[in-house]
Amino acid sequence: MKNTLIKPPFLQPHDRVGILAMASKLDYDLLQPAFKILRDEWQLEVVEGASLRAQYRQFAGTDAQRQQDFQQMLDDPSIKAIFSARGGYGSSRFIDLVSFRKFKQAPKWVVGFSDITAVHGRIQQLGYESLHATMPKLFGNEGNEESVETLRKALFGESLIYQTAPHHFNRQGTAQGILTGGNLCLLAHGLGSRSEIDTRGKILFIEDVEEALYNIDRLMVQLKRANKLKPLAGLIVGQFSESRDNPEASFGKTEYEIIAEHVADYDFPVCYNFPVGHTAHNWAMPVGRLAALNMTDQTVVLTFPEP
Repeated sequence: MKNTLIKPPFLQPHDRVGILAMASKLDYDLLQPAFKILRDEWQLEVVEGASLRAQYRQFAGTDAQRQQDFQQMLDDPSIKAIFSARGGYGSSRFIDLVSFRKFKQAPKWVVGFSDITAVHGRIQQLGYESLHATMPKLFGNEGNEESVETLRKALFGESLIYQTAPHHFNRQGTAQGILTGGNLCLLAHGLGSRSEIDTRGKILFIEDVEEALYNIDRLMVQLKRANKLKPLAGLIVGQFSESRDNPEASFGKTEYEIIAEHVADYDFPVCYNFPVGHTAHNWAMPVGRLAALNMTDQTVVLTFPEP
């Protein structure tokens, strides 16, 4: 992967954008708030993929249907951004069959998180930025307004400066490097594939949802064994929401205690409780962009020297 990734053109009012479902099926009615925001407030023309209304078992259509939806939007130079309406599971089932030849001729933003981490990894391997951010299914959720606003800023090329409170687990310091990361389970799932991320000299961010504590430990062990932790410039630990312990013998550590154990031997800065993940506070993260992380006992600041 290149040290400097290519940035797709930022959006302008009246641009065309596409919404599709790359993974699990969804309730189409949940997209109405997103349609209103994108069309009325952001003044964008929205192209709806067939997968938004499709269903095949738990998926938003068959693998072939979801791949075709994505391929058509990638190949259409008039579409300037592609939003996955939701995550769930399924994008890694077809991502290796997707051609990015026309995408390279006319790069565009690909937006999503959770299962879409597999797609972000593939795009990084090709040398392009993408956006780990809230998705249209969630636009109307209570408390999601700030997350949606950070996505708008990222898409339209406005400055992103993130400041949050320190956490008692933080390992203070400064770090600079390309931002990479996403869902912890999908990052481990991508090892050895065309979605595998390069973490050398990077600032990695991780998050997850509904994972057993022992499995969070297993995923961190996998990253460590694959030498994805040692070469980091910094680590941002987001939200690990709705984690669960064993029903009988407790694992004995919290999510953050597990992660702290696995990075204890390294000296890079580590930030905990950052607003990224499966919660209302899920700030847009430009994956592949140069970032600077600065942590003191008073504050945590993540900035991007260039929009």
